[in-house]
Amino acid sequence: MKGVFSAPGDYIYFKSQVPLHKIPIGSKQWRYYDFGPKIVSPLICLPGTAGTADVFYKQIMALSSKGYRVISVDIPRVWNHHEWIQAFEKFLDAIDVHHVHLYGTSLGGFLAQLFAQHRPRRVRSLVLSNSFLETRNFAAAMPWAPVVGWTPSFLLKRFVLMGIPNGPHEPFIADSVDFVVSQVETLSKDDLASRLTLTADAASVGPVLLSDSFITIMDTNDYCATPQQLKDEVSERYPGARQAYLKTGGDFPFLSRPDEVNLHLQLHLRRVGVEARPDLVRATSKDASDSGGGSSSEPNNDRREDGDDAPKDDRAITPPESPDPPPASESPDSHHSDCHLENSEGTTSAYYLTTLFLHAFFKKEQYSIANYIFLRSTWGFCFLHLLHVYMGTLYID
Repeated sequence: MKGVFSAPGDYIYFKSQVPLHKIPIGSKQWRYYDFGPKIVSPLICLPGTAGTADVFYKQIMALSSKGYRVISVDIPRVWNHHEWIQAFEKFLDAIDVHHVHLYGTSLGGFLAQLFAQHRPRRVRSLVLSNSFLETRNFAAAMPWAPVVGWTPSFLLKRFVLMGIPNGPHEPFIADSVDFVVSQVETLSKDDLASRLTLTADAASVGPVLLSDSFITIMDTNDYCATPQQLKDEVSERYPGARQAYLKTGGDFPFLSRPDEVNLHLQLHLRRVGVEARPDLVRATSKDASDSGGGSSSEPNNDRREDGDDAPKDDRAITPPESPDPPPASESPDSHHSDCHLENSEGTTSAYYLTTLFLHAFFKKEQYSIANYIFLRSTWGFCFLHLLHVYMGTLYID
């Protein structure tokens, strides 16, 4: 990544709308986003080695607006695959989720398959992107895996980013790479060491009881850090799975090709029987704003969730009463959405403030203005009179 990274505008908007949750479960710290109607069976997104919960922000915003519940998690600090399965199950119990649909990319796809293998009753469907079935190839590329815990952080970050090509990319892929690199910079040394250990630890996916018809394979056909041979093995393991190949997209199609990825995810959820509830999207935002829940779409609730700032509400600031305030218009359209209602209230408040300001200003300054005009007129009259007298004296013999 060259130069200084600037966060995309849609990511800044996402951070202002969706609260970040951090909960300790046992010795593990879980960091995740949870957005959408709670009654809908959730789609849980698992990132790869270089990803965080933030990399799926485009999927969270797009799918939640259509009535789906999306949960994006960071891979916690675990050091073997058995520990991952137990930790993820405890996480699901903690957030009161029993059945899930898993979307995993790269390492996240591998971990999703392991969980589906060992906890088949909890996994309803899988979406695998640029994933693999075993870690043998990655272990061979990391002969220093036993000492990964003592490796300096900058070396771990360098190794993680080695798989991302440095050559020229098309703009959308270049932006996705820049964003992921910025997320890698936020990871601690132990987080990186844990993920690399999971990648190099000897393990393979066994038989998955889930029917192939409930699995979607979504790979990219251009360059990817996961070797093509490993991706082909996944397709051969699940011959009846739905194939959703992307012509381009690189390692991070969820960022570089969000519209295509979101469409395939939506089609997958419909195919496996997940019923979206768009009628609850506005109700969810309203209820969350009252209770401070995790599905809030209000920026003030986000700050309350993170504890960074005190909650603020512009509508709580009422202007002084005016003797004759203009009546607020009331129309059925104002009840169509919360956003429209907030805009109407903001416009009305701005109108009140402007009217009161002008009224106070002119009431205070009207005498000064009158005096100024009178003095200026008087001075002009006197000047013309004196000029006339002076000109008259020039013609006196």
